[in-house]
Amino acid sequence: MKVLVTGGAGFIGSHLSELLLADGNEVWALDDLSTGSMENVAELTGNPQYHLVVDTVLSRTVVNELVNKVDVVYHLAAAVGPRLIVEQPVHTIVTNLEGSEIVLDHCARFGKRVLVASTSEVYGDHRSEEPLHEDARRVYGPTTQKRWLYADSKAMDEYLALAYRQERDLDFVVARLFNTVGPRQSGQYGMVVARFAQAAVAGETLEIHGDGTQTRTFCHVLDTIRGLKGLMESPVTTGEIYNVGSRNHISIGDLATRVLELAGSSSEIVYVPYDKVYGTGIDDMLHRVPAIEKIRDAIGWAPTRTLDDILTDVIEHRRAEAA
Repeated sequence: MKVLVTGGAGFIGSHLSELLLADGNEVWALDDLSTGSMENVAELTGNPQYHLVVDTVLSRTVVNELVNKVDVVYHLAAAVGPRLIVEQPVHTIVTNLEGSEIVLDHCARFGKRVLVASTSEVYGDHRSEEPLHEDARRVYGPTTQKRWLYADSKAMDEYLALAYRQERDLDFVVARLFNTVGPRQSGQYGMVVARFAQAAVAGETLEIHGDGTQTRTFCHVLDTIRGLKGLMESPVTTGEIYNVGSRNHISIGDLATRVLELAGSSSEIVYVPYDKVYGTGIDDMLHRVPAIEKIRDAIGWAPTRTLDDILTDVIEHRRAEAA
C-alpha cells in the first residue's frame, strides 16, 4: 500500500514508518521538523520506498497532493510536550486544530481511511487510579491553566473526526495514546522517561516536577506502533476510539528511583515546583491508567514489554548516543 504518515520524522512517526516499510509498503512522511528530526529517519532516507516531505500539515496544497496519491493516512502530526504547550500556546492550538481539519477534510474528499492519534490527556484530571474507559467523562481545569489547551485541542480533533464521519462518511479510527516512550524520544519538551534516562546516564540531577506522587503508565513505542497498525488494518474499528497504552502504572518519584537503579547511577533527585519549571498556568493530571479491553477485543492487541524492559531500552539508547 501507499501510506502517508504526518509527523513522520517524529519519535512515534519514525518508528511507525520503519514498521510500514518492513511490511512492504511505500511511505510518504510529512514533517516540518519542528519537533521531529532528520536523525530519527536517517536510516530510512536511502530506501527508495521512503519519501520525506519537509513541510507542514497547515499547507493545504501539500496535504492535497499527498492524501490524493496514497491509500491510507496515519495522522500523527501535532504540537506535543508540556514545555512546548506552555511556551507556544498559539502554535499548539493552530497546529492541532487547523492541521487536523486540513488532513481530515482531504481524507473525506478523496475517500481515504485515516487513523487519528489522540492522547490520554483528553480525559483530564482524574483523581482515581481506576482504569479509564473510552467513554469516561472528562474532567478539566480552568482555561487559565495552559496545560488544558493541549487536552482541549486533541479532544476537538476527535470531535472533528466524528463530525466528518457524520456529515461526509469519513473512514477513521482514533487511538488515544498513553505515554508512549522508547529510543529516539527527546526530553527537550518535558518527556519524563527521556529526561530521567538522559540525566542518569550523564550523572546529572534528576528533576521531578511537582511532589512525585502523580502516577503514569508507560508503553514501549514498538508496542504502540503495532497497535496503531492493527487498528488501521482492521475493518471493525471504523468510527471508534481506542485506548493504546500499558497498565504498568508507577509514581513519578518511584520512576526516578527505578531509572537510577537500572542505570547504576548515583545522580541526585530533586523536586521542583511546577511554577519554577513552567511559570504560572500549568496543572498536572494526578493519575492516568488505560482500560485496554476494547482494543484487545477488537484486534487482540496488548503490550508485551514490562516497565523494566522499557526503561532499560531507553537507558541503553542514551548510553549509545553519549558514546
